[in-house]
Amino acid sequence: MYTTPDGEEVFIIDGHTHFWDGSPENQKNIHGKQFIDCFYGYHSSLSPKDKLWTREQFAKYSADKMYHDLFVDGPDDMAIVQSTYLKDFYKNGFNTIERNHEMAQGQPGRFIVNGAYDPRDGEEALEYIHFLKETYDVKGVKLYTAEWKGESRGWKLTDPNSYRCLELCQKLGITNVHIHKGPTIIPLDKDAFDVHDVDHVATDFQGLNFIIEHCGLPRLDDFCWIAVQETNVYGGLAVALPFIHSRPRYFAEVISELLFWVGEDKLLFGSDYAIWTPRWLVEKFWNFEIPEDIKQEHGVDLTKEAKRKILGLNAARLYNIDVEAQKVRLKNSPLAVAAE
Repeated sequence: MYTTPDGEEVFIIDGHTHFWDGSPENQKNIHGKQFIDCFYGYHSSLSPKDKLWTREQFAKYSADKMYHDLFVDGPDDMAIVQSTYLKDFYKNGFNTIERNHEMAQGQPGRFIVNGAYDPRDGEEALEYIHFLKETYDVKGVKLYTAEWKGESRGWKLTDPNSYRCLELCQKLGITNVHIHKGPTIIPLDKDAFDVHDVDHVATDFQGLNFIIEHCGLPRLDDFCWIAVQETNVYGGLAVALPFIHSRPRYFAEVISELLFWVGEDKLLFGSDYAIWTPRWLVEKFWNFEIPEDIKQEHGVDLTKEAKRKILGLNAARLYNIDVEAQKVRLKNSPLAVAAE
């Protein structure tokens, strides 16, 4: 539980975390090295200097470290772990649901583990979605439209096989579809993360929530124009948030645009762990004030109520989490006792 400087308690759900293995031993080819090196570039350029990790520590970290960074040293109450397979780049996958599930078993009630699928697998993709629901009872999935597969260097949400997968997710109650639509990562293609296909599927699948991770950056305008008209499109703030340290005025412009167009009820906090750790992000976000000139221009304000929604309450609503009941459960958890 995060306690503000005024002594208020704020419930935190970290909406975008990973438990990856980008180590040299797991890298399948040069692209595996390029991918994790690109992640490390974001980490080293946007983090406070006292929060930097070594390359070795960043490439593969332990479950114990993740627990500590999120829940002991960190302010998170819960975290959503997003699966990203990238099996063309990594021998055992980068961040698979099997590895994530095993890690999450160590702290029941702390993690929500999301699955992933690739519609290019055709019938096998549909079978795999059934497997995800039956085996792990997933409430959400993470989609990487720029992921490579053989000769294919990406796919679109509007592809026929993608529609079949989304239809099945809606039928099975896998309602939260997180989609990476943000900065590119070497060697993936920037255009494969374009946001325009979101517009089509959001209209056609009203039973699904589409959480657009990274708010479409650097395509913020396109994302906002889509999200303002599609009531089931949300913005995940991972990648946007670290600019609160390195370029605070730029962050003020981004969050003001999002508040104006998308609204405080449709934005979700995400640290993008382990690219960044959540404590400094939460602290800086809670204390952040939009400059007066930007506030006046956009006619918006980042109030305490808005911050509470973004930091946890919006995600709790999407994942049907009873916040007050969860507070009671977590207060008596072994991790909380150990931290005290």
